[in-house]
Amino acid sequence: MAKTYEPIATTTLGSATASVTFSSISGTYTDLILVIFAATTHTSSTFTSLQFNGDTGTNYSATELYGTGTSALSGRDSNVARGWMGLDISISNTVGDSVTTAHIMNYSNTTTYKTFLSRSNRASSSLDYSGTNATVALWRNTAAITSIAVKNSRGGVEYNFSTGSTFTLYGIKAA
Repeated sequence: MAKTYEPIATTTLGSATASVTFSSISGTYTDLILVIFAATTHTSSTFTSLQFNGDTGTNYSATELYGTGTSALSGRDSNVARGWMGLDISISNTVGDSVTTAHIMNYSNTTTYKTFLSRSNRASSSLDYSGTNATVALWRNTAAITSIAVKNSRGGVEYNFSTGSTFTLYGIKAA
């Protein structure tokens, strides 16, 4: 089997920080995969989100499905300033307690809007709840994605990712 995932960059936090940015992303891959093992310093769970190319305008939307084991719920955000990667379950207080992945499709195409699919899970109920989440998000821009900022917030307030949180970006090679 041919190797198709190529590691582009990994960041492991040596201190707490509110965002992690991958910049100067080459356009040589078909898609990108972002894998996040992170925790928050906030006393409640927080939300993970992406911003592309520094765009803080209301050019993002997302539709989310999530389940807690006892409930199935959904949500939608339109015309927001970032692409959400999950609700409360995306980040908890313990690194390794949750994992979030995002598949950013056709990121270097300059004729289409950009879409990403993300999945999050949290095995522990140390905060709000445990569960799983699937999200589809859209960035309404045709520019090739050359930078990705990963953010951590709740209720419009930015919070820090905890020391030890790890973020890895992979490129998918054409078959």
